[in-house]
Amino acid sequence: MTEALLDLVTRYGALVIFLSCYLSCLLLPIPSSLLMLAGGAFVASGDLVGWQVAGAAWLGAVLGDQTGFRLGRFGTGPLDRLVARDPRHARMADRAQALIDRRGGLGVFFSTWLFAPLGPWVNIIAGAARLGWLRFTLWDSAGEAVWVGLYVGLGYLFAGQVEMVADMTGSISGFIAAGVVALVLGVLLFRRGGKPDARQKDHF
Repeated sequence: MTEALLDLVTRYGALVIFLSCYLSCLLLPIPSSLLMLAGGAFVASGDLVGWQVAGAAWLGAVLGDQTGFRLGRFGTGPLDRLVARDPRHARMADRAQALIDRRGGLGVFFSTWLFAPLGPWVNIIAGAARLGWLRFTLWDSAGEAVWVGLYVGLGYLFAGQVEMVADMTGSISGFIAAGVVALVLGVLLFRRGGKPDARQKDHF
């Protein structure tokens, strides 16, 4: 399976990465992350051009998200039928709805990379919830830039071990989440430590 996918990238380059990112944002089970890893590896070997790979992945993802958003604008009938067929889909839709309700545009941003499996669901639900198009687009575009940079960058850095990195991708979001939490806690502690205690008095 992995070899066949790598062969597709070898044959069609950025085009197959564009299509995979577009279709994966529409709830189709396409391993776009693996293809971006492969694209990054081929950039490292000089077989593909970096800006073309990253640009194709980003554009495909953004257009896919826009398509999902527009589908949500027209109604959630197809989504409702999909949810009714599988309890797992219902759980994903509920989580996506909760993310939009709590975070709005910021939820869209995080759904593109930190909670990537929720992304396609969030796109449709954001459209159905009448989230502003400009707000959706700005947060979505920024999030997809993070997603693309992460996977293409990993493929570039670990060009000789794409399959190993692909096996780890299921845990990447968890590692990132832990890193984000650690960073936020560090900033808060730093700020707290840098402020003088209001109870202390100047004796000079």
